[in-house]
Amino acid sequence: MCTIACVSTRFSSDNVGKRVWQILSVCTVAITVLIALFPLAWAVVISLKPRDVPLTDMWLPGVTSAPSLNAWRGLLEVPGLSSSLWNSVLITAVAATLAVVLAAPAAYALARRSFPHGWAAGMLLGFLLLRMVPPVVYLPAYLLLLRQLGLIDTILALVLVNATINLPLAAIILTGAFREIPREIEEASWVDGVGRWGSFARICVPLAAPALAASWLLCMAFIWNEWMYASAIGYVEARSFPVLIQATGAGGGVNFGAATTRALAATAVPVIAALLAQRYMVRALSLGAVKG
Repeated sequence: MCTIACVSTRFSSDNVGKRVWQILSVCTVAITVLIALFPLAWAVVISLKPRDVPLTDMWLPGVTSAPSLNAWRGLLEVPGLSSSLWNSVLITAVAATLAVVLAAPAAYALARRSFPHGWAAGMLLGFLLLRMVPPVVYLPAYLLLLRQLGLIDTILALVLVNATINLPLAAIILTGAFREIPREIEEASWVDGVGRWGSFARICVPLAAPALAASWLLCMAFIWNEWMYASAIGYVEARSFPVLIQATGAGGGVNFGAATTRALAATAVPVIAALLAQRYMVRALSLGAVKG
C-alpha cells in the first residue's frame, strides 16, 4: 500500500508540474503577443481620436467620447496618395523579384559547387556582412552614381538600389534551401540528358519554391518599409508611400491622426502578403531542421 501511495503521489506531482508549465507557457505567449500588438492597437486608437482631444488624454473610442473618422477621410484626400501607392507597389514588386532572380543562381552555385579553401563560407559571410552594414554607408556612393547616370528621382533608381541591398538576404536564404535538396535527384536528371542549368530550372527551383516565396516576402517587407533611400533619391516623381507618411507635419505641429492612418494603411500590405504566404514561410523556416 505504501508503494502504491508513493507512485500515485509521484504521478500527481508530475501532473501538477506539467499543468503549471502549460499555464506559464500560455501566459508567456499571451504577454508576448500583447506587447507585440500594443503599438498597432494604440495606433488604431490614435487614428480614431478626435483632433480636439489632447494627446496626453487616455482616450478610448466609444468610452470617454465618440470616435472620429476624420483622419481616415483625410487619408483619401491626401495629394499624391494614389501615385505614391502605385510607386511603392511597383518598386517593391520589381525590386524584390529582381533580387530573388539574381540571388537564386548565386545561391545554387554556392550550394552545389566545390570552392577551394572555404571560399563558399567566406562568400556567405560576405553576404551577411553586406546586409549588416548600416544602409547610410552606401548612400553617398549611390547618390553620386545615380547623379552621373541621370537616374535621380526615378523609379528605376529605387528598383536597382533596393534590389542590390536585399540581394544578400535572398542569397543567404536560398543557399540553405538548395543545400537541402538531395544531389541524387539532380544526378538522376543528368543521366536523362538534362544539363546543369536544366536541373537547376526544372528540379531545384520547383523544390525550393517555399524558400523562394519566403525570400521574396522578406525582401518585399524590407523594400516596402524602406524610407532613407526613398526620401534621398525619389522625393518628387518617384515618391513612395513611406515618404508620404513622413509629410504629416505642418505649422501647428505633427498631425498624429494623419500619421497613424497612413502608417496603418502602409502596414496592411505586408501583413496581407504574409497571411497569404504563411504556408510557404513555415515550410521555408523548417528547412534544415533535424528530423528524428
